[in-house]
Amino acid sequence: MEYTAQVDGREATVALEKEGLRLGSRFLDFADVAALRPVSHRVYIDLLPSGTVEISMLGHSYDGFWEELNDLFGKRTLEALFIEEKQLMLCEGEYETPRERGRGRIALYEDAVCILPPTCGAVRIPLCFAEEISLDGYVLRISLASGARYSVGRMGYDTKPFAERAARASELVKKQREAALSAISARPPFTFKGLFRSAKPEEHWEAAFGKGRCALELFTGDDAATYLYEFPADDPLFALRLAEAMEAMGTHREIIYLTDGQLAEKPLYRMSVLRSEAVAFLRSRSAGRLIHSASHAQRLAQFLQQ
Repeated sequence: MEYTAQVDGREATVALEKEGLRLGSRFLDFADVAALRPVSHRVYIDLLPSGTVEISMLGHSYDGFWEELNDLFGKRTLEALFIEEKQLMLCEGEYETPRERGRGRIALYEDAVCILPPTCGAVRIPLCFAEEISLDGYVLRISLASGARYSVGRMGYDTKPFAERAARASELVKKQREAALSAISARPPFTFKGLFRSAKPEEHWEAAFGKGRCALELFTGDDAATYLYEFPADDPLFALRLAEAMEAMGTHREIIYLTDGQLAEKPLYRMSVLRSEAVAFLRSRSAGRLIHSASHAQRLAQFLQQ
C-alpha cells in the first residue's frame, strides 16, 4: 500500500512491498534493516551497518502504516528463516537470546520456536537439538546441545500451553529424526551423519574429521563437491554447530558455499545468515571445497591428515 509522508523531513510517497519499502525513488530492502521503532507517531528505521531513516507526518494513516510495515517485515523474516512447517501457536511475549532481549512475536512450529521481533535479531530455535525445555514461573527456558540458551514468556494465558506444546513438539521431532537417521549408514571416511529439514530422509549429510579439520558431503543427488572446514582442534562444539547449520538451511544448501560477494547479491540469504548464528559460524570456518574427480579420495585423505 502507498502512504504520503515525510522521509527524513522531505515529503515523499512511501510504498510498502513484500521485500522492503520504496521511499520515493529509493528502495530500502528489509535485508538492510536493523530495527523498526515506533516513537511518538514517527517510525524510525535503523539500518545496517549504521544510519537511520525517519518516516513522519503519516497523520491518521500512522497505525495502519506501522501494522502493515511490521507484518511485512515479519513475513520476510519467516522467509529468511526458511519456515515452511505448520504453525501451532503465535503469541506476543518477552524474549531473551544470546544477542538481545525485548518483546515481540513468539511462534511455535512443528519443529521450532521462532522469536520474531521488529529487529534483525530474529531466531529459529530447532527443537530437535533442545537439551532442556523448562517452565520457570512465566518464562520458558530452552537450552540447546551446543550451549545456546534462549527464553520466551510472559505471554499471558498462552504461556503454559505454549510450553507444554513446545515440549511435546520437541519429543516428537526427536523421535522422527532418530528413526530416519537409524536407516542411514555413514560411508568411510565419514563417521558423523545428520539430516536437513527436508521431508526426504534419503537426503542427508555426512562428515569426516581430522585434527581441526572437517570434510562435509551432501547426499542430495545433485552435489559435485565436498566442503572443507578448519577449526581449533580443541573446539568440542564444532560438530554440534555443524549439525545446527545443516538443519537451519534446509533445502537452501548453497547458503554455506556462496562467496561473500555472491551473498551480497542475495538479500534473503543475507538476512538468513544474520539470523542463524550456526550458519554464520560454519561459513566463517570454510577452507574451500574438493570437486569430485578421479583424485578426490586421495585429496580428501590428504586434507584430513594434515
